[in-house]
Amino acid sequence: MRYIIALFAVASLTVGCNGKKKSAENATSVSKVDTISVTINETLLDTVQKQTFNYFWDGAEPTSGLARERIHMDGVYPENDQDVVTTGGSGFGIMAILVGVKRGFITRDQALKRYEKIVDFLSKADRFHGAWPHWMFGKTGKVKPFSKKDDGGDLVETAFLIQGLLTVKEYFKDGNAEEKALAKNIDKLWRGVEWDWYTKDGEDVLYWHWSPDYAWQMNFPVGGYNECLIMYVLAAASPTHPIKQSVYDKGWARGGAIKTDRVYYGLPIELDHFEHDDAPVGPLFWAHYSYLGLNPKGLKDKYADYWKVTQNHALINYKYALDNPEHYKGYGKNEWGLTSSYSVKGYAGHRPGNDLGVISPTAALSSMPYTPKESMQMIDYLYKKADSLVGKYGPYDAFSDEHKWYTPRYLAIDQGPIPVMIENYRSGLLWNLFMKNKDVQNGLKRLGFTSDHITD
Repeated sequence: MRYIIALFAVASLTVGCNGKKKSAENATSVSKVDTISVTINETLLDTVQKQTFNYFWDGAEPTSGLARERIHMDGVYPENDQDVVTTGGSGFGIMAILVGVKRGFITRDQALKRYEKIVDFLSKADRFHGAWPHWMFGKTGKVKPFSKKDDGGDLVETAFLIQGLLTVKEYFKDGNAEEKALAKNIDKLWRGVEWDWYTKDGEDVLYWHWSPDYAWQMNFPVGGYNECLIMYVLAAASPTHPIKQSVYDKGWARGGAIKTDRVYYGLPIELDHFEHDDAPVGPLFWAHYSYLGLNPKGLKDKYADYWKVTQNHALINYKYALDNPEHYKGYGKNEWGLTSSYSVKGYAGHRPGNDLGVISPTAALSSMPYTPKESMQMIDYLYKKADSLVGKYGPYDAFSDEHKWYTPRYLAIDQGPIPVMIENYRSGLLWNLFMKNKDVQNGLKRLGFTSDHITD
């Protein structure tokens, strides 16, 4: 971290030394400073991506190769669950590994070997009508109940995992024999998910959970808007178990009630987050999880323009921090972003309307494609002035100036979107791969989406 700070110091000195030179010299000087600034930003982004990628590389559970649910640098774990792996967080990590190849942290062959381990593990792990559970024991692949009745298939977590796997399939499908075999094995896993089963005997909505012991007792039909758009897109995209368009229109879009004309901080929300809430936006991860592969740029359907939905969600968070209606210490251009994370007391879904004075770095950092300047301000602050909030795997999960609190702990679902979304900002890598998938394109067309990435 210290060498990054030194680079910033060099840039600052350059600006100061050139301040009184002639105008022509100033123009040259500014050009040089801009170049140094860009170099510094690129170096810093490399550092952030490498640290967060390493959560899923060095920090992975060794038997499965999948992402540990949590890594606590203080060594204190609930129920000794340090070897429990997360299905959704592993999907994010699978995409982060591709970032590692892109940025030269690992080789393509190293990534291939890790993916072979992961896919082999997933092919033998517990599945419930094709869906994996929320948590698994990394050494065995057996389900670890997320709660008493949540001991079976979790379709949302499965969607996050499949999003990552299909991205990897696109990356390797035209490679050598081993790479083509990996792509083929991923396709088998993808085809095995029974998305239509999770309509509970043909209802026009997808259900989050099913358990062999408790059947549908979790009773969680998934209607928008939230983090689950990718589940409906993949369910429509399935070549073996697709849902009907009516499941999307009546279930996810709630018969059109998902649309809203509400405005918050001068920005249209477009889709209804919380109908009767004075602060009507959800935690910021809603703008991340579905869009790690699903490119919101130019993505539209009859309900929304998804670039406006996601970008405005991030900008609202930024404007909220500047406004700071609760008068929390530290909030502003350098400390912003509310999302679900660790909190002062346990875990909380931070957002406007449920603001506990806790900032979660993943909120701003994973919003890089939407708010590059504002996100870079946050990165700059963390690495220059608050580097005690940064550890082995990047920024710690959450902190609070108001409560003089931070936690030296990480969660896979918070670290995973950071390297992926930064890479989507830098090169579009994950967006380009996922959106090339023909099944995904068919699913988007089936649901009435338009996008420049959808080919005829």
